[in-house]
Amino acid sequence: MSAASPGSSSVEIESTYDVDVDTPLPDWSNLPGVVRVGDPEPRDLDARYVDTADTRLACAGVAVRRRQGGPDEGWHIKAPAEGGRSETHWPLGRVDDPDADPVVPDEIQDAVVAWARGPFVPLARVRNHRTAYALLDAEGGVVAEFVDDRVRARDERRGVESEWREWEVELGPAGPADETGRAALFAAVDAAVFAAGGRPAASASKLARTLGY
Repeated sequence: MSAASPGSSSVEIESTYDVDVDTPLPDWSNLPGVVRVGDPEPRDLDARYVDTADTRLACAGVAVRRRQGGPDEGWHIKAPAEGGRSETHWPLGRVDDPDADPVVPDEIQDAVVAWARGPFVPLARVRNHRTAYALLDAEGGVVAEFVDDRVRARDERRGVESEWREWEVELGPAGPADETGRAALFAAVDAAVFAAGGRPAASASKLARTLGY
């Protein structure tokens, strides 16, 4: 949701939904603790994913990407974690040509050595026009962030391209800290999304959908 210090980790707690191109945005007025929706914030994101030739990272449920654009631009490692997925972040560094194959920095290679060793090759490219909305409490704290994503993706191994639209809602720093409160919040999120015409995501992530999983 925002920039982090180099090598810092956080656990993402979120829900993802598939929607049609013309599905209207949800009504968030019944979400517990949410009193208003922030202004739309457009972001253009370009993520390049890498893996070994035999996809050892993907087999372990780990994703490594270099993403340009947005407040958390940089290198990311996503891995399974209790209650969600962990994300570890490093600065982007210099990118001379965004269309060239990503060169994985040493610190990223060191961080994934428990799962895989290089060489790493391009796995997928996911370009996303995102519109983000903060769901705010009475004090202006972010209870959750809602993003409306219009995605163009390419499976680099097969040369297959795809497009779709999806929504994500991620728990924010002002969201409920207890499991009961979180369950109530995301139940209300589900209700609002389904009322608007959304449905549970068929794939676990953008990368999985890009690769046909």
